[in-house]
Amino acid sequence: MTTELLPEPTQEHPVRALVDGTDVIGSLSPSRAADFMSCPLLYRFRVIDKLPEPPSPAAVRGTVVHNVLERLFDNPAAERTLEVASQLVRPEWDRLLATDPDLSAMFEGEDPVDLTAWLAECRALLGTYFALEDPRRLEPAEREVYVEHVLSSKLLLRGYVDRVDVAATGQVRVVDYKTGRSPGPAFEAKAMFQMKFYALVLWRSRGAIPTLLQLMYLGNAEILRYTPDEADLLATERKLDALWLAIARATESGTWLPRRSPLCGWCSHQALCPAWGGTPPPLPAPTP
Repeated sequence: MTTELLPEPTQEHPVRALVDGTDVIGSLSPSRAADFMSCPLLYRFRVIDKLPEPPSPAAVRGTVVHNVLERLFDNPAAERTLEVASQLVRPEWDRLLATDPDLSAMFEGEDPVDLTAWLAECRALLGTYFALEDPRRLEPAEREVYVEHVLSSKLLLRGYVDRVDVAATGQVRVVDYKTGRSPGPAFEAKAMFQMKFYALVLWRSRGAIPTLLQLMYLGNAEILRYTPDEADLLATERKLDALWLAIARATESGTWLPRRSPLCGWCSHQALCPAWGGTPPPLPAPTP
């Protein structure tokens, strides 16, 4: 599936694009959907204003660990050991830094992160992964696979799945690595939303509902599993369509309301947020 044009929405009208000749009203990824659900103003800052955000040591650490786990499976099964994975950490960090030199800012300035300790934290997370799973016994069908599908509502869903496993029986397991800690029971459904998003896209694009959704939390060695069914995924589809309608209304009206929550402590834009006494910048001019 090829996206010919997919601009971001403006304050005057939602985005429209062509995907393989199909008219599309807009697109959503799991992360952008989660942004809007947690705080519509955050969605605006990231998608419409495109405000820069300083690199987060935790987020970049997660990227390095994800890259190592993807690359680990390039090795023969017998070489997928913790020692080999640990040796991949520094090269993956160097590769990431070469792609984005601004990441070096984390280790400079008035309160720099200690690079040696940070790399050790990456290796510790890999150690937790090996305590949860033996990659020598796995042969993933797909890794870091891009998936997309246009719903009947003409909303394009897209994203990257960390890993897809297919058993000899044909059962499909969708796996996502998380380098943070697992959520409490009250927040498990919110955490699983991303996986249901992927399951919906895979079902609609490939014709079969995945057998198992698995979130692996390397921060505290927990695994969250869920078995989806058709009713689940239809409900997820309705939720995403409703979510896009809410985004479209906010886009058309130019009204992006902040929503205070514990997540505000990790937000880079508090100084611009009315909930914290700030003033957002003017909305960008409409795109002709």
